[in-house]
Amino acid sequence: MTSPRPAPQTTPVGPPPPFDPELAAALAAMAEEVSPSLTLEMLPAVRAARAAMPRLTDEELRRDGAFDIEERAVPGPAGAPDVSLLICRPTGATVPLPAVYHTHGGGMILGDNRTGLPEMLDWAQKLGLVVVSVEYRLAPEHPDPAPVQDCYAGLVWTAKNAGELGIDPDRILVAGGSAGGGLAAGVALLARDLGGPALIGQVLICPMLDDRNDTPSSQQMAGLGVWDRTANETGWTALLGDRRGGPDVEPYAAPARATDLSGLPPAFIDVGSAETFRDEDVHYATRIWQAGGQAELHVWPGGFHGFDGFAPQAVLSREARDARLRWLRRLLGS
Repeated sequence: MTSPRPAPQTTPVGPPPPFDPELAAALAAMAEEVSPSLTLEMLPAVRAARAAMPRLTDEELRRDGAFDIEERAVPGPAGAPDVSLLICRPTGATVPLPAVYHTHGGGMILGDNRTGLPEMLDWAQKLGLVVVSVEYRLAPEHPDPAPVQDCYAGLVWTAKNAGELGIDPDRILVAGGSAGGGLAAGVALLARDLGGPALIGQVLICPMLDDRNDTPSSQQMAGLGVWDRTANETGWTALLGDRRGGPDVEPYAAPARATDLSGLPPAFIDVGSAETFRDEDVHYATRIWQAGGQAELHVWPGGFHGFDGFAPQAVLSREARDARLRWLRRLLGS
């Protein structure tokens, strides 16, 4: 079954929204390094280039002794390999703390459990959180359902072993950006449907939710920004193969496919106005409200995909990160 779709377009899709001027300058500066239109043929070279870049070290993650760092292999899905969890605990904590369970981005085809971690550690330092970041198998070598099942298995283990980890099992939230946002949403759906860990929230940062890749924003942003319609097709095809865009896609892989968005934990969803995922993310928030749920939605004017990671000093980037932190403070009462 597929989810309801927005009303059919009655007017032609217009030109793309303009980029924020400060972000446009940052995008232009990195144009030679970042192509919006990734194809599967380009993937080996992109992975090789990323592998050659410096990786966040344990020492950097410790932040001058603020965190204890541990990487642990835990049971994966039935019949599958173990899953690696990177666990970052505030040093010297004496009481169980809330935790953010992080699913990294990378279009389902790139990244590791250190990708996107700095913002999670910023939250942890300011709010007193444990961060658990999962290493899931990547497509196309490991297509659906491997990625979301790995993420869910790691969450279940985290909740069951919360006491050992210094985590309050009643205060676990999921968070991720881009593909990681889609996986976080998929994990929240799995937890609801399988009677799994009771999550207190989900932070979905420019989440990748809909394999159909047919929204007005996906058409407007073709060839522009950081992750365009071609790249999106590449990521979803790697994950789903011939099923992409067809009737047989599970909502845990593509959460926009869910027919029922009731009973989910409160959601924070944000996205740029000038990016591929704008319309699917707005529609997802709308459907949470229509199902009686709670969601806070931000559409950042002129933001391209992942803008706050690429240009963290931009005014819009600081505002976006501040908004996430404020929501978390309200959620956690801290």
